Amino acid sequence: MDRKSFLKAGHTPTLLAAFLYFDLAFMVWVLLGPLGVQIAKDLGLTHAQKGLMVATPVLAGALLRLVMGVLVDHLKPKMAGAIGQVIVLCALAFAWHFGIHSYEETLVLGLFLGVAGASFAVALPLASRWYPPEHQGTALGIAGAGNSGTAMAALFGPGLAAAYGWTNVFGLALIPLSIVFVLYLVLAKDAPECPPAKSFSEYLKVLKDKDSWWFMFFYSVTFGGFVGLASSLTIYFNTQYGLDPKMAGFFTAACVFAGSLVRPIGGNVADRIGGIKMLTTMYALAATFLAIISFGLPAAWMALVVFVCAMLSLGMGNGAVFQLVPQRFRKEIGVMTGLVGMAGGVGGFYLALSLGYSKEVTGSYQAGFLIFACLALVALAGLTAVKSRWRTTWGASHLTSAKI
Repeated sequence: MDRKSFLKAGHTPTLLAAFLYFDLAFMVWVLLGPLGVQIAKDLGLTHAQKGLMVATPVLAGALLRLVMGVLVDHLKPKMAGAIGQVIVLCALAFAWHFGIHSYEETLVLGLFLGVAGASFAVALPLASRWYPPEHQGTALGIAGAGNSGTAMAALFGPGLAAAYGWTNVFGLALIPLSIVFVLYLVLAKDAPECPPAKSFSEYLKVLKDKDSWWFMFFYSVTFGGFVGLASSLTIYFNTQYGLDPKMAGFFTAACVFAGSLVRPIGGNVADRIGGIKMLTTMYALAATFLAIISFGLPAAWMALVVFVCAMLSLGMGNGAVFQLVPQRFRKEIGVMTGLVGMAGGVGGFYLALSLGYSKEVTGSYQAGFLIFACLALVALAGLTAVKSRWRTTWGASHLTSAKI
């Protein structure tokens, strides 16, 4: 990548603001997962209830991404992001002040935390609209590296909960969120190139294009695998290997850091060799590692190594998908980010929920992991089926300067 060309092409303060907003929003989006062991102990939750508790914010975030995508097109990204941040700040303040006393209340909080997950549909268009096609993978990879916020939740959440109580973690989270909100208001700027808002029928029109469904499915596997594991691994390491919540959080943080920090690398490599080549390799690797982990490795450190490898594959895949999406749907990037992001969240909801129910029904997590590994193989087959058409139509060399 030509660093000077990249810095000259876009707006670095906005890219930084998008990253910080995304990072802190993702931290609170999955917060119930790292706190899940303590919450489940205090509220007496079953394996299935734990699965649904950590999956609820993921599903809410998925569905709200479509809403955020609409707001981005009508209000512009900066305003949509500001509204989302205010809602999350208020929800956390309420939970901290009044407390969470039942399983049902955790689900309600999870719905509001879903607004934080919807930040994806704001941060990516906010950054994307500043950059030309040849820098899309890198720009969106940097903005999307805000996935690392999920690692911060796992790294600090269980320890803070042990020291101060898990309810007070909601109040402590308000401190960095408030700081980032102020920085966001100061640094973020909407790009000059903002497509006009579309009518509802125009949003539905995008769904008539079969490529939109392919991208939604592809991202449901890469990002769905990433966020599903990020939400579930603290509970998994505690249940499967008997690690205390703090150590389970450290293990989870290592996995999530791996997956989030390579997202910019995935985007950059996709810029160089093409997103299709990247995704082909990443799906094969992810399926392999998830299949291995399904058999229940004998030691926690072995599981950690394989999970890190799986997260590396999924994280690189996330970057590759969003190297391709802006090439195909540049004018519809707001709504497509919402749709594709929604599908990614649905995939994460499914994985987190299926792991909980798999443990509840069969006594093992194997079925949950194996089914998702099969979905990665289906995605690989689908990518193989469409790659020739993509490379000879919208991805042809005479139509775009980007590598497909």
